[in-house]
Amino acid sequence: MADAETPPVTEGHKLQVANARPEDSGRGLARMSRETMTTLGLAEGDVVTITGKRTTPARAVLPYPDDEGLAILRIDGLQRANAGAGSGDFVTVEKAESKAAKRVIFAPAQRNLRLHGNAEALKRSFGMKPLTQGDVVATAGQRPVDQAGMPPQLRQMMNAPAYALQEIRLLVTATTPKGIVHIDANTVVELKTEYTEPTEARRADVTYDDLGGMGETIDQVREMVELPLRYPELFQRLGVEPPKGVLLHGPPGTGKTLLARAVANESDAEFFLINGPEIMGSAYGESEKKLREIFEKAAEAQPSIVFIDEIDSITPKRDKVAGEAEKRLVAQLLTLMDGLQKRANLVVVAATNRPEAIDEALRRPGRFDREIIVGVPDERGRREVLAIHTRGMPLAEDVSLRDLARQTYGFVGADLAALTREAAIEAVRRIMPKLNLEDRTVPTEVLDELSVDRRDFEEALKRIQPSALREVMVQATNVRWDDIGGLDEVQKRLKEGVELPLKDPDAFRRLGIRPAKGFLLYGPPGTGKTLLAKATAHESNANFIATKSSDLLSKWYGESEQQIARLFARARQVAPTVIFFDELDSLVPARGAGLGEPQVTERVVNTILAEMDGLEELQSVVVIGATNRPNLIDPALLRPGRFDEMVYVPVPEEAGRRRILAIHTSTMPLADDVDLDILAGRTDRFTGADLEDLTRRAGLYALRRSITAEKVAMIDFEAALGDTRASVTGEMEREYELMAAKLKQDSLAINPIGFISPGMLSPTNEDKHE
Repeated sequence: MADAETPPVTEGHKLQVANARPEDSGRGLARMSRETMTTLGLAEGDVVTITGKRTTPARAVLPYPDDEGLAILRIDGLQRANAGAGSGDFVTVEKAESKAAKRVIFAPAQRNLRLHGNAEALKRSFGMKPLTQGDVVATAGQRPVDQAGMPPQLRQMMNAPAYALQEIRLLVTATTPKGIVHIDANTVVELKTEYTEPTEARRADVTYDDLGGMGETIDQVREMVELPLRYPELFQRLGVEPPKGVLLHGPPGTGKTLLARAVANESDAEFFLINGPEIMGSAYGESEKKLREIFEKAAEAQPSIVFIDEIDSITPKRDKVAGEAEKRLVAQLLTLMDGLQKRANLVVVAATNRPEAIDEALRRPGRFDREIIVGVPDERGRREVLAIHTRGMPLAEDVSLRDLARQTYGFVGADLAALTREAAIEAVRRIMPKLNLEDRTVPTEVLDELSVDRRDFEEALKRIQPSALREVMVQATNVRWDDIGGLDEVQKRLKEGVELPLKDPDAFRRLGIRPAKGFLLYGPPGTGKTLLAKATAHESNANFIATKSSDLLSKWYGESEQQIARLFARARQVAPTVIFFDELDSLVPARGAGLGEPQVTERVVNTILAEMDGLEELQSVVVIGATNRPNLIDPALLRPGRFDEMVYVPVPEEAGRRRILAIHTSTMPLADDVDLDILAGRTDRFTGADLEDLTRRAGLYALRRSITAEKVAMIDFEAALGDTRASVTGEMEREYELMAAKLKQDSLAINPIGFISPGMLSPTNEDKHE
């Protein structure tokens, strides 16, 4: 079968172009099947030419395991641009020879970039990489690559050090001799300082290689935009109109504009950018004229893409705006997108983070044919984005992009770019003492020492927060299950109900069951309910959004419900997320009980009911509520489908108190006479908060004895025991146990609205409850 897919040819071999993985970007590699390499007489590391509209060289390497036997050629975006071919096109691959260059001249291929300094760094960066005049190449950072069995010239190329703290794209303006060359120790490398426009190669400022974490989104955009632009005859043959528009929407910073630019470059189309506010004119009809002119230019330069950024600012809902200019502009865009004049090879792409604010007339087939969500990347996506932004960065061995991706919950692409930039600035701060500010160049030995290590990223993480959650309080908690003692049964239920479905959702789908949506933690004050919620979020690798009633309740009509709806919307965007409501009884008291401002709290209850069990399903979002008085909460929340699990958090027993004391004294120097078992036996009904207070007071008594005390002795704990007491009385504990039993029994009971009293679940009101 392999022979049938890759028939031997004498002059060259036709292969279909496919995208390379991010880790191969900028390396100058061409991955092809073993059968193809055998047919062309290639060994790994040999030079080949790739010919599309133009010819570019690369070094042949073995395919990814998944591609074995396929007649495809995986090359990165720069190589596709150099070869004048897009993903899906067919190119000719031939074996070639590379000569040692006597002289190579580079120039910046990026606008607004001036380069100074010694070209020796470039000599090391591009050692043994095959080059030809007119190619655009990039400096690549150090990335771990399995080099076992590689030939020496390929190993040297893979180990090339980074040129700077970023990926820099350069144009090969001239080589001596002409043709395919490589740089060796005798090559003279020159670097021009000014930007030079590539003449033959396609634009490669943004390619699919620069987009991470949006594989499915790219596929959707390609079939809606790239396909009709490159192969319009397909739609003519089928007798249907090609798609006219695509609306990209999602949180800010997820890469909507970058995606549109990448599609324009990869489809070799002209790109026309419309920034919403810039098109608005002061004179009558000026805005519509500007819009018409852009569409006329795009029609003349087809195939072309018109990209409208922040489209909600120029096409708001006409019934919601008073100004006539906005209404006329909406009507003009409708006419241009769906008017009498047929448009060929012209696609309109628009981006917004407020799709609900756009006029409804635009959101129909024939105008914006498809709406594509560009969401917050998951952990795998964040790993890809970090790999892209650290391509030109010399990373220390202790930097793990996998760990960074795991820590950056809720980060969008723009946040991750800012994170890598901050980490690079931290690395620069370390070498500042070695720099002579009067000298405008950095010594080569200082550049060689420069690398970004784990500490730099840790410092950067303290300053960069996820932009999608800046309006709500989000935490990446550091509380572990080991930091909680005496609540083993509660931990087990939370692990089964929250951690397991977030970490392994396939297990639930396999059995056809849904995970719990909500957990209500109730019990005496100080037993560790908030700590449990934080540990649950941390162990589940989820975002943690903590909120309280004062953050959500407002005196303005309807604002409280909007705050709650916005909170759940943000949680869905950055899922997996744990939303934690502390003191839940103050936010959702029983309707009709006469507690609080009745209209506000009843509307809040209704909104939370709708969010937890409404039309829009919660995906990878778990709600945890904590309260000391579960009998005050509206009963509608306590049914399955909302707060599925009601978990009683009791006062710890003796073994639990021993564990809590061990946790709180883990950083305290204890004298030999301190016996935690005795202390655990003497602290009956002490909660976790009481035991923490006990250890704090014991430390204070040790300082009172002597300000130079180095250890805390048993006498200090004895004094602290005399100065503190259990916050939970025996009567309170019995009342909570009865309440837990009653809630368990009546969790499915339906209570008629208007007959709920705050004490309905107490033993003295059983008749009233019935």
